[in-house]
Amino acid sequence: MPEKAANFAWSNPRVHQWFKILTIVVFLGILITYGSDGLSINSFHTDFPLSEFTILPQVQQPTFQDLNFANFSAQLQIKNSNHTHLNSSKTHQNPSPNPLNLSKTQRKENPRFNLSWVSPELEANYSSNLLAKWLTPGGVPCKDSRTVDIKIQSLSSDDSNSTIELSAGEVHEFVFQAIDVSGEPHCLGGDYFETDLSGENWKSRPPVKDIGNGTYVVSLQIHPDFAGNYNFTIILLYRHLEGLKFSPARFVFDKVLRVIPIEFVNSNSNSHLPEVEQCKKFDFTKDVWSGRWTRHARNENCRISNDGRYRCQKPSFPCVHPWCSGPLGLLESNGWVYSTHCSFKLYSSEEAWNSLNNRWIFWWGDSNHCDTIRNILHFVLDVQSIPIVPRIFDMNITNPKKPSQKVRFTSIFNGHSNQTGNYQGLDSLSDPNYRELLKSYFTDNNAVPDTMIMNSGLHDGVHWPNIRQFIKGADFAASFWGDVMKGVRERGFSLPVVIYRTTVATGGYARSMAFNPQKMEVFNGVLLDKMREYRVLDRVVDDFDMTYPWHYDNRCNDGVHYGRAPLKAKWRDGQIGHQYFVDLMLGHVLINAMSA
Repeated sequence: MPEKAANFAWSNPRVHQWFKILTIVVFLGILITYGSDGLSINSFHTDFPLSEFTILPQVQQPTFQDLNFANFSAQLQIKNSNHTHLNSSKTHQNPSPNPLNLSKTQRKENPRFNLSWVSPELEANYSSNLLAKWLTPGGVPCKDSRTVDIKIQSLSSDDSNSTIELSAGEVHEFVFQAIDVSGEPHCLGGDYFETDLSGENWKSRPPVKDIGNGTYVVSLQIHPDFAGNYNFTIILLYRHLEGLKFSPARFVFDKVLRVIPIEFVNSNSNSHLPEVEQCKKFDFTKDVWSGRWTRHARNENCRISNDGRYRCQKPSFPCVHPWCSGPLGLLESNGWVYSTHCSFKLYSSEEAWNSLNNRWIFWWGDSNHCDTIRNILHFVLDVQSIPIVPRIFDMNITNPKKPSQKVRFTSIFNGHSNQTGNYQGLDSLSDPNYRELLKSYFTDNNAVPDTMIMNSGLHDGVHWPNIRQFIKGADFAASFWGDVMKGVRERGFSLPVVIYRTTVATGGYARSMAFNPQKMEVFNGVLLDKMREYRVLDRVVDDFDMTYPWHYDNRCNDGVHYGRAPLKAKWRDGQIGHQYFVDLMLGHVLINAMSA
């Protein structure tokens, strides 16, 4: 009976008629609803609004007082208490003509999503691509022009002095355009922009990607634990690869283009960055780092001691997880520590000796290696009996507290084939006697070094007349060391672990010289590229990234050295004493790399 009733109802003509009417009504309702919501392709763009930077007109060049050790607080140029939200969908009136889109992908609200750390990579075929850029012809007005400023889509006039608000944790990518003296776009790459993101407890170098057509992409990121007020500074140091010239001082531009106040806020509790883990072996295979210095303690009353040191915290003062592990007080940095895609262990003397015991470490590089070795001996291994490490140094070093522990350090200077000379760099290998000296440490019938730490760059910056010649020199050096390692393998020995320590970012006055930061960064890339090509390289320690946030003045360096011995005397910048913790950090990072 129920089946018959159901069949009867469906076969009734009135039911068919009302069903048709109901269908039409529902269909019309859908059209009206979607029409009022504006469902179209254009509506999807509102989920990914354009973000904008404020252009600060006529910015005077700052003195970077906030970068000095004596005063770390960023002096934010905040003139308007109303924040401009870069992730806002607000439409600004009176846009500038032909504005440059500063697009930044915004995440839609999601129950839970993970963020990622900014992670630049070394460009594939770096050397050949660099040479192609160097030889790019002009012949077009926009290529023959010279950059004098950058263009970033401005906000409306009433918001021109606002503080920008960004969400902490996310990577914010922004595009800016190089422009010439007439305000027209410059359409060739190669300009060198120094970037700095500094707050009270954070200092980093936001990476800049050169698109090659006069546009550049910069990436900003702050961990949510360090949300707060920052200054983002952009400096144009050189135009179109002119820092690579033989005499670059004639071409230095060195103009602060923007100082942009930014407030990073914790706006999304559903998002989180992966925790920074302690570095492992694989972490040292990354060629380019993008780290930061974070501060976890501050002693306002810390003063230089008679021996030139800054003992601002007790030696046992601990690291803050996850930014480092071990005794932070030993770094004598008044709370600062470096981390990157991974964090580092800071070693006590006992731990360092246990890690380096019975090892043979071979160093090949410039005089910065002499400073680092001395600092490792004095500050980490607690060996005070060696006041100076000369350019040629080979010694078995004994633990003064435990004589059964020993480590051999061998260091050969590569600034010149003659240890009293300078400014040859990789071309020191053109001397056959010098090559034989190096080979002799790897042809002993009893043992070879188990680790090799190498570097070159400062002396190369003065020596090589152009980038083409340096590429040839780097190729010869990588080939030479490839043959040395081949001989070690053929004799049945285990190959040394080869660590390349990138050249420092030269500081203060040295930013305009033959070993300027643009040239050193390029030379680092070329040598890494060649060493990878000849399969010589095992691990990388990016000292260029480590030193970069401190290179704007000479508080932490004398221009080319970050590890000069502490001394209570007048320093290059006129102050008494200097900071040496940047090179101490390098020493701990190298032990991490050797122990990974």
